Amino acid sequence: MNLKCKSFEQLNTAELYAILQARSAVFVVEQTCPYQDVDGLDQESLHLWLEEDSRILAYLREFWKDQDTKCAKIGRVLTTERGCGLGAQILREGIRAAWEQLQADSIFIEAQTYAMGFYEKAGFRLCGEEFLEDDIPHVPMRLRK
Repeated sequence: MNLKCKSFEQLNTAELYAILQARSAVFVVEQTCPYQDVDGLDQESLHLWLEEDSRILAYLREFWKDQDTKCAKIGRVLTTERGCGLGAQILREGIRAAWEQLQADSIFIEAQTYAMGFYEKAGFRLCGEEFLEDDIPHVPMRLRK
């Protein structure tokens, strides 16, 4: 299994296709949630994924929520193989990249409410009220350096 970390400009077409396919499979098909995944933020994001035989096993993207306050944002966190620890692994790598590559001081996420415990284990803390996004309950969470 290989970890990949690339800016949008560094992605080749096969990688971009695999990323969009994995995101669609998890967030649109599995969660039966039609939404606009291609949102214009990929171009300013750092893309991290775990890959085996050109297949994405886990993925996330990160970008600046607020560069002035050095707050990064992680989103589109997914695994295509469940119960193997890949979600925790890709999240650790995303946190490391935010600290080391972006030089962020904090990381913000909008977690699906059911996954709050997962993010709390990584050190994220609730920082606001629950809200609906695409009819799915989410909560804002933050991790400070």
